[in-house]
Amino acid sequence: MNIRKALITAANPHQRQLPLQILVGLQGEPKSALQLILEEAGGAGIEEFCVVVCPGDEPAYAAACGPLRDRVRFAVQPEPRGYGHAVLCGREFCGDGPFLHLVGDHLAVATGPVSCARQLLDMAVAENSPVSAVQPTREHLLTSFGAVGGKLVGRDLPLYQVEAVLEKPTPTVAEQELLVPGLRAGFFLCFFGLHVLDADIFGLLARLLATAPDQRLSLSPALHALAAQRRYLALAVAGQRYDLGAPYGLLYAQLALALAGRDRDPVLTQLVELLAQRPH
Repeated sequence: MNIRKALITAANPHQRQLPLQILVGLQGEPKSALQLILEEAGGAGIEEFCVVVCPGDEPAYAAACGPLRDRVRFAVQPEPRGYGHAVLCGREFCGDGPFLHLVGDHLAVATGPVSCARQLLDMAVAENSPVSAVQPTREHLLTSFGAVGGKLVGRDLPLYQVEAVLEKPTPTVAEQELLVPGLRAGFFLCFFGLHVLDADIFGLLARLLATAPDQRLSLSPALHALAAQRRYLALAVAGQRYDLGAPYGLLYAQLALALAGRDRDPVLTQLVELLAQRPH
């Protein structure tokens, strides 16, 4: 498996400004969220990028790409027809080969020296299989993420064989259909915003679109169908995902970057001072 392309979806009209927000990166340099996402993928070996955007957003996104601009193409989602449809808009760019998929409103921060994207790509190559990054997530957050159910298949690694995928399930539905043996009570495996997929996903999405052409197309039903027809894995990567569109999402992402970067000590000092000033 040779993975050299990345597809980034950023066409949600309600979140189209999030990838353009400026944060301070690990080395103390201001960068757009989009540049941080591109660097996450580029640092893992990705050579070509395609960003799916809303009509008219190409100039702003091009300016936000940073040094990787020359390796980035854009695909336009003509109208907001769902996350799965946005992925389908990248079909021509991805072709028949495997690709790394990232969402434009999430940032990943590794807890060790190996980036989250690199962990996922290495696993996909080792297993020669589609793999999605997941994170054990408390049940009260389930309605914000897609979630998977399955069984642990990694001996020393948190690697799972996916058996079911649901989009933003309620805790009651998740308890019935998405239990994962060995996971702590009250936690479920939710998507991380990183996937290694191949051309099979486009065929499944196109089939779902044909059966309901007037409905919004989600990615989760296609992933559920993928799990039913072939080996599809999920890896709990060593890291955390930060949803920039969540309440205080940009703040939490910035704090995570700061505490993982070169300015950790002065940032911690400032945080302690702020906490000391909090009125009682």
